[in-house]
Amino acid sequence: MNEEILIAAMARLITDPAQPPARHVAVGAASPIPAAACWLARHKGADLRLSLLHRPRGNPFTEGSRELFDLAGQGRIDLFFLGGGQIDGQANLNLLGTGEWPGRTVRFPGSFGSAFMYFMTPRTILFREEHTPRVLVPKVDMISAPGLSPPGIFRRGTAQALVTGKCVFAFDAARGRFRLASLHPGETAETIRAATGFTYDEDPATPETAPPSEADRALLRGPVCDEMLETYPEFCRRVWGRTGKEAA
Repeated sequence: MNEEILIAAMARLITDPAQPPARHVAVGAASPIPAAACWLARHKGADLRLSLLHRPRGNPFTEGSRELFDLAGQGRIDLFFLGGGQIDGQANLNLLGTGEWPGRTVRFPGSFGSAFMYFMTPRTILFREEHTPRVLVPKVDMISAPGLSPPGIFRRGTAQALVTGKCVFAFDAARGRFRLASLHPGETAETIRAATGFTYDEDPATPETAPPSEADRALLRGPVCDEMLETYPEFCRRVWGRTGKEAA
């Protein structure tokens, strides 16, 4: 099940001991896979606080995104997740659209607070299930959230990695380049090159993305899904066949 591979890969990135600790992780709207990764990490013992922007009940953000931005500005969010209609090799994001301004060829949802969160959060994991040359482009048509900043521009961090439906890329901010870190099952170095519009680094032998263990799968299909049913009912139904009515 590809979603479980992505969730497990993202959970490992969240708890990567080489990274600063993720004590408080925030997840935006319509992000069930990042949310599941956070819950998996918690159920495996990670000491992290998870804040969901659009949780129906128990939402810590009583005034919505304003409080999220306040916390990020104060340095109280350690990790966030971002995607884009286009992502390029310098980790720039385009959430506006393509073609003549303001995206008259294809219109994306809009930048919202993506640039602010990218600058204010020490760690950002980029995520996009679709892995094609139309999404992973040599250069985004418009930069709505820059992956890098010139010297003298204050920002707390940049991308840690990019997780797609085909692979995991690690991002080297010092070089401004991605490196192919792992291939999801069924993919090869050749299939990734063919599907990626930007250039990146790769080792002679890239490992396969580790699948979730049987213990991980049991957590995902049990306690993690239990946590997600109220906020992401359609995802739980589609991926795990759960509707929340089983206990009724």
